[in-house]
Amino acid sequence: MVGSEDVREGSAINGSTSPLHGPTRFCFIHLRYLARVGDLEATNTEDPNLNYGLVVDCGSSGSRIFVYFWPRHNGNPHDLLDIKQMRDRNSQPVVKKIKPGISAMANTPEHASDYLRPLLSFAAAHVPVKKHKETPLYILCTAGMRLLPERQQLAILADLVKDLPLEFDFLFSQSQAEVISGKQEELHLHRVGTLGGCIPPLLSEVTAARLTLLPQVLGHAEQEFKHGLESTLFWDDLTMKMEEAAKILLAEFNLGCDVQHTEHVYRVYVTTFLGFGGNFARQRYEDLVLNETLNRNRLLGQKTGLSPDNPFLDPCLPVGLTDVVERNSQVLHVRGKGDWTTCRAMLSPLLARSNTSQASLNGIYQSPIDFNNSEFYGFSEFFYCTEDVLRIGGRYHGPTFAKAAQDYCGMAWPVLAQRFKNGLFSPHADEHRLKYQCFKSAWMYEVLHEGFHFPYDYPNLQTAQLVYDREVQWTLGAILYKTRFLPLRDLRQGGVRQAHGSWFRLSFVYNHYLFFACTLVVLLAIVLYLLRIHRIHRRQTRASAPLDLLWIEQVVPMIGVQVEP
Repeated sequence: MVGSEDVREGSAINGSTSPLHGPTRFCFIHLRYLARVGDLEATNTEDPNLNYGLVVDCGSSGSRIFVYFWPRHNGNPHDLLDIKQMRDRNSQPVVKKIKPGISAMANTPEHASDYLRPLLSFAAAHVPVKKHKETPLYILCTAGMRLLPERQQLAILADLVKDLPLEFDFLFSQSQAEVISGKQEELHLHRVGTLGGCIPPLLSEVTAARLTLLPQVLGHAEQEFKHGLESTLFWDDLTMKMEEAAKILLAEFNLGCDVQHTEHVYRVYVTTFLGFGGNFARQRYEDLVLNETLNRNRLLGQKTGLSPDNPFLDPCLPVGLTDVVERNSQVLHVRGKGDWTTCRAMLSPLLARSNTSQASLNGIYQSPIDFNNSEFYGFSEFFYCTEDVLRIGGRYHGPTFAKAAQDYCGMAWPVLAQRFKNGLFSPHADEHRLKYQCFKSAWMYEVLHEGFHFPYDYPNLQTAQLVYDREVQWTLGAILYKTRFLPLRDLRQGGVRQAHGSWFRLSFVYNHYLFFACTLVVLLAIVLYLLRIHRIHRRQTRASAPLDLLWIEQVVPMIGVQVEP
């Protein structure tokens, strides 16, 4: 059974609670798996025709395992596998999370398999034992592992590949444990949105380029931002320079089981920003504050932050909260000042923007968006930041969010701690969230409006955690892509079974005719063989007769000569 700590609850989007704005009349065409009653029922593990698959999302702050299932392929080569998330007897999604992230095993890679054991044991208890050997396991590591040196990455993966098969019978090989790029991660999420994992109406037309707008996700260690581009692209409204820049960021993928089938080919604009997620941005900010404060101390002969009695006043922490920043042998004592406006100003340089109007974070080109005719949804950190503490998740309103964030930052830390004890925040809020909510709200605000150029009064952005009672996860897109060739196996097996069945029926009807025909052929072969033997014997007999006469003519006279006296 999945506990409450395994699945986060949040705003659910469905047809009745998520009114659409803008031209979204055609968006349902691209969504294959909308909310269905059967999707929310417990999975029937007694059904022998069900197949299972496991995906472990090794993120920067923790790892989660998702259990999926799908029935036998329907035989149509143009259809994909109907993959759904498994649900337990209580109809809860089968998913489990552990903390911290697998990157914490960087210095002890030999314990990486021990780290994942609770997740795989959890999955093994839900997947029928007789299905274990044919259940593929994919371990996909994201931003936390991407930040490690390649040597440490390989050491962790090597331990997983070596030790996990010794304890678990899942279908698992070296190629199924990898560190995926941010672009791959976002493509997996786009596959969910395009082919129907669990994303609600998200498609909107934007100018002649016909951009399909998909979620903007604010992750823990990495920011992602993308649009989906429909198969037919029109660049009439783009300049040549913009077109060339956009082409570099285009990715194409095919989810069909055969490269010959192109109805499942999609082109996507996607770019990621490693190091721009909430948690890692906090590390970058602390590095900046530490270096600037120590340099100022050396220049001015000050001792700011060198002791708890003379701390650095951090505008990005709640009033009165004390913390310590440690980097190698350097230590900086900080105390919260709770000035949200100053915090935003200090974070602005970390966006690494350029002067180009079409550039977003880190100077990377961003496809143009018609904000008057678009619809966006924010997931992950975006939702946590608006809902867990501020309790204003759902329809986003910039001024309202800014006021709530500013009020929170200005509160004294003892007051916030007491409110936390009284249960006034979300059940998923913890002390870490309380400490860094001020910082993360300022960072999210800057990324959205200064980095991605969203208008401050943009009305068509909604934050959400659940969509049709399901978590939006890129792992579903990953298993869709990883198993895309499995229908070929079922199709070939189905073809063999069909051919075998036809032949069996044919032989059943005409078996007696075939028996007589075979018997006749055998008898005819025997007769022909005997006739051939007889003919060879006669030929040899005829050939030996003249030799016998010759012998008599030559030998008998000689005998007669010897007999005479």
